[in-house]
Formats: sequence, structure tokens, C-alpha cells
Amino acid sequence: MSDYRSASTQDRRVASTQPGSRMARRQAAAGPPPPPPPDEPPRGHRGRGRGNGGNKMRVLAWVSIAATTVMVAGSLTGYTVYRDAFGSINQKAVKDDILTERPRDTGALNVLLVGSDTRAGEGNAKYGQELARTADAGGKRTDTIIVMHISPNRDSARLISFPRDSMVTIPKCKNETTKQEMPPQRAMINSAYNSGGIACTISTLETLTGIRINHFVEVDFSGFKNIVDALGGIEICLKSGVDDKDSKLKLPPGRSVLLGEQALGYVRLRKYGDNSDIQRIKRQQIFLSKVVAKATSGDLLTDPGKLTSFVTAAAQSVTMDPELANNPQKLIDIAMSARELTAKDVKFTTIPWVPDPEDENRVVWKQPDATELFQAIINDTEIKETEPTPKASASSKPKLALKPEQVQVQVLNGTTTPGKAREVADQLTKQGFKVTALGNYQSPGGQSLAKTEVHYPKTATTGADYAGKLAEELSPEPQPEAGKVKATTTEPYNAAQTTGAATTTAKQAPVVQLIVGADFKSVKVTKLSESVENSTIKASEQKNVCV
Repeated sequence: MSDYRSASTQDRRVASTQPGSRMARRQAAAGPPPPPPPDEPPRGHRGRGRGNGGNKMRVLAWVSIAATTVMVAGSLTGYTVYRDAFGSINQKAVKDDILTERPRDTGALNVLLVGSDTRAGEGNAKYGQELARTADAGGKRTDTIIVMHISPNRDSARLISFPRDSMVTIPKCKNETTKQEMPPQRAMINSAYNSGGIACTISTLETLTGIRINHFVEVDFSGFKNIVDALGGIEICLKSGVDDKDSKLKLPPGRSVLLGEQALGYVRLRKYGDNSDIQRIKRQQIFLSKVVAKATSGDLLTDPGKLTSFVTAAAQSVTMDPELANNPQKLIDIAMSARELTAKDVKFTTIPWVPDPEDENRVVWKQPDATELFQAIINDTEIKETEPTPKASASSKPKLALKPEQVQVQVLNGTTTPGKAREVADQLTKQGFKVTALGNYQSPGGQSLAKTEVHYPKTATTGADYAGKLAEELSPEPQPEAGKVKATTTEPYNAAQTTGAATTTAKQAPVVQLIVGADFKSVKVTKLSESVENSTIKASEQKNVCV
């Protein structure tokens, strides 16, 4: 059977492990999913205009991100001044409680930002329902789960929000209280934190996304207020006034500068505008962009008094892993490389979702869009080393500046895994490459080809340029070779979907061969899906307009 036709079998095997699948439900049989936390509001039907209740970029996200920004920004002026503040950071060691295999560490910085809505602790008890104020504050919950990804060059960042009512497969974890191992189960993603703590949340995210979580920052309601107060407040603008008893907020139309208590009420505000969660998410994202901008502004960094208050407030408001909390020099190193990380380079993205087929009041992540987003984060890990520039001869020609749409590719499966050529061809097509055919290649001995190869015709004067463009978009990146190999089988390729871009393949462009080997990881994702782009805002585009 050809590689093309066998692809469907492989696709079915992959799909069976997705959240909501039959396999996931069998795994969940090991233990019933825990019920939603008692103080969560009832979840109504997700009708048009209501938005996604699980996509609420909720209050503690702002606490976590502001605190992390503060620790980085504050350390810019030197460790000595802020040594006492760094020493007051709460710490929690979790590495030994992570039971799952961890993704590879990379040059990127991925920080898990958790907003705990526990009502325990000074200043937290007055929020939430009555049950949440009794005993141990009714247990703890993740009010927000966000992964902050900072690029290897520390010059851009993307903050990914995970809806807390996402139905996922939670891997084996230790119960945070009893330390007993809990079997995998299908449940809401915030159940990982409820029973297994931050270690189980890290395990769950790493297993689902393939992204290594380097550190974590955890904050509560009181910490949020302290940080906003230390910043001197955040200015917002409203089209109409607010008088909401639930969020304890009363504001006039127009501009207002919100200090801690008012800021907390604003980001918790539900009954405003069209009352939709979509509008609420946008208000919160704009608010966060202002927090980030103010925390990294020259006005703060050049005022020792304000900066000291800000760093002190942040340090006392967060809990971190010891590897980060006890390494001020690491914070300083990150900060020194992050000076170019301004608001214009920060993006806020909510995982694309669809209603859960088993419960319309829960969600599952939209595929393959979510996986492509994760892959883009994973690919943004390696800083390319500068290679020596070859000596140019009088007859040498400048290297062609090519786009993926100009590169024609024949994809051959050099592994023993059925369907691999089709899988890779689909990935290439989504990124704009023009796949002309696919097939199989049998290496000597009949075993899988150990390493992926890229070949171009010996007679093509610009073949190396076309092959190089393809190679640089693969992980790992192979070295192009002159001379094509003989395929054992080939057939035309019909793309399952197209990018919608016009074909711009140059006339007489050579057809480059890609032979997929056992080491192949992925095609680097540079073009994200429309659903991801639609759920992303850029901090630089958020003006102080009335909302």
C-alpha cells in the first residue's frame, strides 16, 4: 500500500489520543473527574454573544505577569540594592513531585503563571462565596493558567492562556497532601492544581503541549492589589459609568486611575457592556498591556524610590520555585537581555477552542490549531550560531532570497512508519511550500533512514538556495546535498487544504527532495492558523481608548 493511502490509519491513531476521545475516556475510568470547585459560578449554555466562560483571562493572570515583570525590571539596576527584596520571595520546591518525562530544556524561557484564587491568607477572605471563606478557604483553585514564553533572544514574548474548563487528560501525579500517586484521568485542566498542586499542573501542561516549563510564579488576590498600588495605579477609560455591587466597583464615565482595590474590582467585573466574556477578556488584556508597559517604563526604572517599593511589593506577593527565587543573578541576566522586551513585542493569546462534544458547557482545544501553536513555541528555542562566510569568487552569485511559496518539494518517507510522507507534506503545505509529489525511499538494509536529508539536482545552478530554504524550516535542520536519490514509489500529492496564497513558484525552479528520517521532529511553524491570530492581541496596538 502506498504511503499516501496508508496515512488515514496513522491519522486515526493520532486522533484517538486527543482530549474527548474514546481512549481519553477509558483513561478517565481510572478515577472519576473531580467536580468543579464549589465557588465556581453555574455555567450556562455557550450561546452566541456569551463567549467562552473558560477563556476568562482572569484577575490573577495580571498578578503573576506583573510580578514577573517587576522582578526582571527591578533587577536591571543591580542585585545589591534589591537583595533584601529578593530574599523575601516565598518558595516552593516541586521538581521531585513531577512524575512524567519532561520535554527537553531549551534557550527559551517558559514561565508558568498561576493565579491561585484561594481565600486563605490575609486580605483574601472577603472575596468569593461564603463557603470559600471558611475552614481552609474551601480549598485552592487555579483562577488562571498562563504560560509566558520569552524568546531565546529575550526580544519578544507570547502569553498563552489555558481556559480553566478545558477537558484534558491529566497524567499521573502525586496528591499534594498525601503524596500518593494518582492515575491519569480526563478532567478539567484546573483539577490538576486542585489535587496535585503546581507540580501536577506543570506535568499536565508539559504532557499536553511538549513545552518545557522552566519556572513558575504563583500569586493571590492581595498580591495583585499590592503590585498595582506600587505602580501608582493604572489608567483606564470607560464609555459608560460602572456601579456594580458584586465587584464592589463604582466608576464614572471617562478616564480613571485605578489603585489596588478598584483595579481588582475592574478585572473581576462581569456586568458591563454587553455582559459577554469576550468583551471582558478584551478589557482584561488591555489592562494587562498597561501593567506591562508601566512596569517597564523609564519613569519607574529611573525612580529609585518607586522601583524599590515596586520590587519589594512584588517579591512579597509571589511564590516561586527555589531555582528562580534563590538565583538573583539569573534574574539579572534575564533582565539584561530583556531590555528590548517592550510592550510592542508582547502578544496575548487564548488557546483556540471548541465546545466539548460530551458537555457543551466545557471546551476542548481546537486541533490542529492548538498543536501548531505549541509547535511554534517549541521551534522558537535555538539561537542559530553565525557560520563563517565562505570566500566569494569573482564568478559566485548572490544567494537567492526565497519564500516558501517559491520552493517545490518532493517528499519521500525514509522511515518504516506508514503515512509519514503525507503527514510532513501537509505540514509543508500549511507553511506555504509547494509539494509536487510524495512517495517512499528504502535505505540500504531496509531500516529507517537515521537522519533526514534534503537533496537538489546537481545541474541546478540555484538548487542549493532552494534546498537551503527548505532545510532551514525543518527541525532538526539537515545540510542540503547535491544529487537526488531514487524513490521506490511516487504518486501525485493533492493537498488536503491550501494556504490561500497565490502560487509564486519561479519558472524553472528545481524540485527539491526531502527524505524524512527517523530524527525528523517537525516543520517549523511560522504561519499560525486564523483562529490563533483571531484570539491574539498585541500590547502595542492597545491604546488608552474608552472601552
